Amino acid sequence: MRFHKSIHQFTAFIAFLSLFSCNTKEEKISEESPTKPNIVLIFADDMGYGDLGVYGATQWKTPNLDQLAADGVRFTQFYVPHAVCSASRAALLTGTYANRLEIFGALDHSAKHGLNPEETTIAEMLKSNGYTTGMVGKWHLGHLAPFLPTEQGFDSYYGLPYSNDMWPHHPEVKDYYPPLPLYRNTTVIDTLDDQSMLTTNYTEEAIKFIEQSKDKPFFLYLAHSMTHVPLFVSDKFKGKSEQGLYGDVMMEVDWSVGQVRKKLEELGLDKNTIIIFTSDNGPWLSYGGHAGLTGGLREGKGTSWDGGIREPGIFVWPGHFPAGKVENQAAMTIDILPTLAEITNSKLLELPIDGRSILPILEGKEMDPKPYFAYYNRNELQAVIYGKWKMVFPHAYRSIPEGTEMRNDGIPVKYHMLNQENAELFDLSTDPNETTDVSGNNPEIVSKLNQFAEEARADMGDALTESEGKGLRKHGRIEE
Repeated sequence: MRFHKSIHQFTAFIAFLSLFSCNTKEEKISEESPTKPNIVLIFADDMGYGDLGVYGATQWKTPNLDQLAADGVRFTQFYVPHAVCSASRAALLTGTYANRLEIFGALDHSAKHGLNPEETTIAEMLKSNGYTTGMVGKWHLGHLAPFLPTEQGFDSYYGLPYSNDMWPHHPEVKDYYPPLPLYRNTTVIDTLDDQSMLTTNYTEEAIKFIEQSKDKPFFLYLAHSMTHVPLFVSDKFKGKSEQGLYGDVMMEVDWSVGQVRKKLEELGLDKNTIIIFTSDNGPWLSYGGHAGLTGGLREGKGTSWDGGIREPGIFVWPGHFPAGKVENQAAMTIDILPTLAEITNSKLLELPIDGRSILPILEGKEMDPKPYFAYYNRNELQAVIYGKWKMVFPHAYRSIPEGTEMRNDGIPVKYHMLNQENAELFDLSTDPNETTDVSGNNPEIVSKLNQFAEEARADMGDALTESEGKGLRKHGRIEE
């Protein structure tokens, strides 16, 4: 086992210790749940913080997601550590910052690497504890055989190996991408020239998995390709939102969530099934009318401002998580794995992870804040979040030039680069849009967050300060 001389070592140890010392908690969960709970993790793509009705959307209706929030805990400060596809997914499935795992950016068909099979995913953890595991949707952690979902703990897989825009019809990159492959397990069963039925097909496959797995605990990871561009919607939802294609797509994703819940109820599984809903990063704003809503947060996908990394976060478990709870404590996708480990009494990993169990928060209790880090542009530490506080460090970021006329045809406008010249501190409880630097009035907070950042740099590195981390691991690679 590798240990890191940082706050990471301490928090990982405490998370590990809690699983084996808190017998009362384990007995309570066991008494209330006659069998281990089923788990459905729904991961949207490029969805904005403001895309759900319960998070402020008024342009279209999301009744199923709104009801999901009403039935459980809805976070107002739920984060991803990386505002880009592959890195965000690696962090979600391993409970570990993706830059620690040498997973950056968005892997395409030319990538010779992927998530190292030596890392342990949520699926592997649960499978070793008797769960049937299935994945439906976008993988994006390596398309070569050693890195596919069935090699990373999933018993079955149906979906795309990478983003749905990595195909010959890309509006900006002609003749680069091959036909878009659709996989079942390790076999390409089709190549897509039309994605109109993708959300419907994912939903049907998810329901089929639930039906086939109903007699023992199961873990379903449903990773929708939508609302990533290019946007596609089935005929039954075309024009339904009366707000353009993006609204139609949102309504179909919402419908999908409703169909999954309906099937769980039909089979009598709903009371003992945990449902988690979130997304990989914020909206791809350069696509204008084909992008989602930040809810007023600053910037979007591809940045470490809150518009890029703050996401809807909904957790439902009837009888365990309080219904209708609005939770303002900060949490991150890296916390999902250790939380599920505690709930299911699954063995944590030998390799250190970065998340912690947030089960106390989900049960309505307070937890001490934990520092969360936002890395982007490979290994740049761009921000640290600690409770209501966020410190942003000097870095370059992309933004849409003021006055740009946005498009509504699936063609992006051009970004330009801006420089964040100084480190700034924001109080997100009063300034969620990150407009006012309050570092001058809070020197103790600045000092604390700077200390957290220094510990992260020593552990995971930071290209902005030319720091080399001592706790980095390798991705998996196929040598030519």
